[in-house]
Amino acid sequence: MLNNFQTALDKRNEEGTLRILKPKSDGIDFYSNDYLGFAGSKKLQNILLEKIIANPQLLSGSTGSRLISGNSFVITETENFIAEEHQFPSALLFSSGYNANLALFSTLPNRHDTIIVDEKIHRSVHDACKMSLAKKLKFKHNNVEDLEQVLKKQNGNCYIAIESLYSMDGDIAPIKEIAEIAKKYKASLIVDEAHAFGVFGYGFVEKYRLQNQVLATVITYGKALGTHGAAILCENVVKSYFINFASPFIYTTSAQDIQWMSIKTGYEFLNINKELSIKLQQNIAIFRKQGLKTQSSANSPIQAIVIPDNQKLKALQQNLSDKGFLVYAVFSPTVKEGTERLRICLHSFNTEEEIIKLTKIIKEFT
Repeated sequence: MLNNFQTALDKRNEEGTLRILKPKSDGIDFYSNDYLGFAGSKKLQNILLEKIIANPQLLSGSTGSRLISGNSFVITETENFIAEEHQFPSALLFSSGYNANLALFSTLPNRHDTIIVDEKIHRSVHDACKMSLAKKLKFKHNNVEDLEQVLKKQNGNCYIAIESLYSMDGDIAPIKEIAEIAKKYKASLIVDEAHAFGVFGYGFVEKYRLQNQVLATVITYGKALGTHGAAILCENVVKSYFINFASPFIYTTSAQDIQWMSIKTGYEFLNINKELSIKLQQNIAIFRKQGLKTQSSANSPIQAIVIPDNQKLKALQQNLSDKGFLVYAVFSPTVKEGTERLRICLHSFNTEEEIIKLTKIIKEFT
């Protein structure tokens, strides 16, 4: 069995796509999801530190799952706060976005239902669908017409799964149109706002006032908010259903209260530092003006430069690294073969000089 594992690893190594863990590098950040710079904000760190000093018990372990000993006033207060902020009846917190998606798609659909996913939906949704007994179908990426054609052929309950901002392509879903199609065919829409939250206010569901047209929304906090964890926004009955039937929720030890408190504090910090999202959009505009070829949305912090040549892509990444730029090269199977790309993440703290220098180096290779 070990030989089989080693053979698979050797194959990846030969292809140049072997994943290994590396120490965090020093350099100019164009690869993290810290879009607004919250993770490195001394101001936010000092606010959190003051709260910890005032209440050191925040650092204590939760001691169990939330159904046994792991529930607390802090987590309950945070959930109520999140629900009110997003104008949903309820919110249920999870330790990560991956866990939230596992709970959603392994719990709500049953064996007679159909889950229709955008072909570029996050891997966590695909993994969750394997845990579900429901049928899974795909529709063409961001293609409303294709989604309708798939829906027309279905009987019974259907769930539609999309991201509002896609993490590998950096493009924005036609969420209003998809919500209308879902309503037309009485399908339940689930929206993952992981990369949109914080960058575009509270996300596109809130922006377009679609709270009554979605079954659930996933908000994650490890990106623009600079902390960790996720929330599912939903109706009260859906939250109660998760608490009773969602294995990823029931059988997980709750995180420490410091995690939940940092989420609530992050929201408060976001609301008094709205200029950071404006600065981010200014930086995105500077990047777009440099004329690199990309299919990413014009106002997305994720800009994907497709380079379907593994050796060329690796050489470019290394060249940028040698010059102090931290970027991420994405190979298959993370993305479809032939669509390998340099995934560039822009931030509010990047300078115009850094952006122009970065794009100049990329142009020399493409």
